[in-house]
Amino acid sequence: MRRSRLIGCALAAVLIAVHGSAQAAASATGAALASAGVTGLPALTIHSAGGGQTYTLTIQLLALMTAVTLLPAALLMMTAFTRIVIVLAIVRQAIGAGQTPPNQVMVGLALFLTLFVMSPVIDRIKVEAVNPYMAGTVDSSVALDRGLAPLKAFMLEQTRETDIATFVRISGGKGYDSPKDVPLLVLVPAFMTSELKTAFQIGFVLFIPFVIIDLVVASVLMSMGMMMLSPVLISLPFKIMLFVLVDGWALLMGSLASSFYH
Repeated sequence: MRRSRLIGCALAAVLIAVHGSAQAAASATGAALASAGVTGLPALTIHSAGGGQTYTLTIQLLALMTAVTLLPAALLMMTAFTRIVIVLAIVRQAIGAGQTPPNQVMVGLALFLTLFVMSPVIDRIKVEAVNPYMAGTVDSSVALDRGLAPLKAFMLEQTRETDIATFVRISGGKGYDSPKDVPLLVLVPAFMTSELKTAFQIGFVLFIPFVIIDLVVASVLMSMGMMMLSPVLISLPFKIMLFVLVDGWALLMGSLASSFYH
């Protein structure tokens, strides 16, 4: 109880301090926006004993917040994450160990392997776009174009021409002079389609050894007349042992990383 009261008092003090600073910041921001002639959207009104305070949100800031919310999902769809996480999920399904490794481990492993694979692209973006923008030598639009160029080059290397042609035909376009002219609205879905196909091809190859073990175990049990015993229960230790003996995780990580730089 005493700890709960202390926490409650601390939270109340923080909220009061944040409210006071927010009122001051909102007043200054409102005055600056009014003097600059920038229009905003009324977002929140707080009434107090001395009156009320209306906080405004500029349309540009609202659009920026929306873009930041969608940015992680967009970046995941434009990187190596999709192929890696699908292959890891297929391997877990092939082993038949249920939820082992758990989803958090699989997603974390996929994220860090994605950072490893995308590190050359990230370095190029930092050198060609971020550093000049931070130094003030280029504006935001030029920095954005320079930052998208390495990412588009990476996606074009992993995307099949047939997939690009499919989405060009769907969009009603007549083709482009060079791959660099393909817009992101066409390139991103084509890249995703290619990544899904590649991931399932790799997963199919990885699935075959585990299926063979299941078939052998099921045949042995049937020949011994032990049809009431689940083959999955017997084959699971053999599949885990096989995967460990061949150093499966290291081979899998290395193969996934090298598949992006063939």
